[in-house]
Amino acid sequence: MSDESEFELSQLGIKVALPDSPDEAVLEAIPNPHVGTLYVVRFSCPEFTSICPVTGQPDFAHLVIDYVPDALLVESKSLKLYLGSFRNHGAFHEDCTVAIAKRLEDALGPYWLRIGGYWYPRGGIPIDVFYQSGEPPAELWIPAQNVAPYRGRG
Repeated sequence: MSDESEFELSQLGIKVALPDSPDEAVLEAIPNPHVGTLYVVRFSCPEFTSICPVTGQPDFAHLVIDYVPDALLVESKSLKLYLGSFRNHGAFHEDCTVAIAKRLEDALGPYWLRIGGYWYPRGGIPIDVFYQSGEPPAELWIPAQNVAPYRGRG
């Protein structure tokens, strides 16, 4: 078993306050122990929250992030803190969803990444936002995200 201190992580194993903004959040990575093996990593965040930049009201989404790692994996506590940093961040649904994808691409350099942002209704209309970095590896099984179309999302 690896010791996390060898990865130079600044947040794992200690109490860390939620960052005030996504720009202040530290997104950390660790070495992929299976470089050269194609596999999918999935993170589901069914209680993602941000703020409407116009009204200041909270917006809620179910995010599903899938990626095929290359040399690096995202450290999950740093991802949780990063996603949590949007709670007081004013941005539209499209901006939040795509910004998360681009930040992960910049931090990890994955072979492939996609994110589904399944946003709960604002004004009676749910807004779903999807981003994909390119074609997924053809030989890799990538399961459907299976977030139900809006009917109370439950």
